[in-house]
Amino acid sequence: MHSNDIWPAPYAEHPVHGTVRVPGSKSLTNRYLVLAALADGQSVVRDPLVSRDTTLMRSALEQLGVRFTCSDDNSAWVINPPQRFLTHQKIDAGLAGTVMRFLPPLAALGSGEITFDGDKAARTRPMGPLVYALRELGVVIDSESDAEPTLPLTVRGTGSVDRHVASIDASASSQFVSALLLTAARFTQGLTLRHVGAGLPSRPHIEMTLHTLTQAGVEAAETEPGVWRVEPGPIAAFDVSVEPDLSSAAPFLALAAVTGGSITVPRWPAQTTQAGDAMRGVLTQMGANITHTADGLLITGPPRGSLRGIDINLHEVGELTPVIAALAAAATSPSRLRGVGHLRGHETDRLAALETELSRLGAQVTQHHDGLSIEPAVLHCAELKTYGDHRMAMAAAVLGAAVPGVSVIDVATTAKTYPGFADVWTALVA
Repeated sequence: MHSNDIWPAPYAEHPVHGTVRVPGSKSLTNRYLVLAALADGQSVVRDPLVSRDTTLMRSALEQLGVRFTCSDDNSAWVINPPQRFLTHQKIDAGLAGTVMRFLPPLAALGSGEITFDGDKAARTRPMGPLVYALRELGVVIDSESDAEPTLPLTVRGTGSVDRHVASIDASASSQFVSALLLTAARFTQGLTLRHVGAGLPSRPHIEMTLHTLTQAGVEAAETEPGVWRVEPGPIAAFDVSVEPDLSSAAPFLALAAVTGGSITVPRWPAQTTQAGDAMRGVLTQMGANITHTADGLLITGPPRGSLRGIDINLHEVGELTPVIAALAAAATSPSRLRGVGHLRGHETDRLAALETELSRLGAQVTQHHDGLSIEPAVLHCAELKTYGDHRMAMAAAVLGAAVPGVSVIDVATTAKTYPGFADVWTALVA
């Protein structure tokens, strides 16, 4: 997927104005696909994201016996679940956390072996908490290391999951919680799940999971802080439209902020569980103006060169950290990004990567156990690496709009969540 191609990030000589229609949410698309695979009839997912991560999820589900019928323009996917999941399959998760974590609980419902593997970088991503919780539920999972389980993993399903109480340390990723909740209604007695770790990151993603379960008629709730209950029962077939991916919209909002321009994003939801919605508050604190109009969300940036720094805890919305760090590097006062120590276990160690790449530009960056400090500095041209991480590539594009002469290695990694990102970005900035 990745390459060493070097992309000259376009510099914005003037304020950028325009409208950007961002694709559907990856997080919502893949949650709906899992639920459709478990549903009691035919479901329809409209406006899905078509990207590497969602294609990997679709391919994996097709290997397990789920049938997809797609419109010519991919604007609607009709999904028919199998009577039973196929086994003796090897699933390629790529670098998609949702695939490698959401599907092992589903695989436990099959009667046979299902192996999960992925990209080389995927083999370093944490899987232990999910493996331990599934084993507590009686699921047999083989891993090369029981001390720190990672991909590859083999789930030896027996056709059902009969135990119904488990604990999990989800301090490294909320995906571990969502993975179990999504399938739990199909467990014989449902599931009571308790978080036993330290802080729980990215809670909006758990709220998103609970909301999608409710949409499918599942009784699921957080019964007390850090404890969730999913009742056993059918998962109703559904027909749903996927919201735009608000985290993929974040770099475009940042573009308006760093250039003193204005960007409109159509179909921005009035209410949402997406973490990307937090960009509205972040940018307001940094000096931008945000309004909802008949055409969508409109951001107007402050005059160029007057962006304010920010001191903020991003524990709940860690995926926004790279773009916010890019904004902080272009700001006129210091910034402190807190609560994101868990980002060391994402597609790459995002904190180390941000410190390295922002420093290449001349930014003064200090890494802390839970985040970053960024001091104002004169930025200069540089060649930025992306580490196969779509969020790092999007952050680099923002920096390129603010600093002339920036080039980006492997901007194509944005296809994980936004196919064609570089073309859309270049047309807008130009």
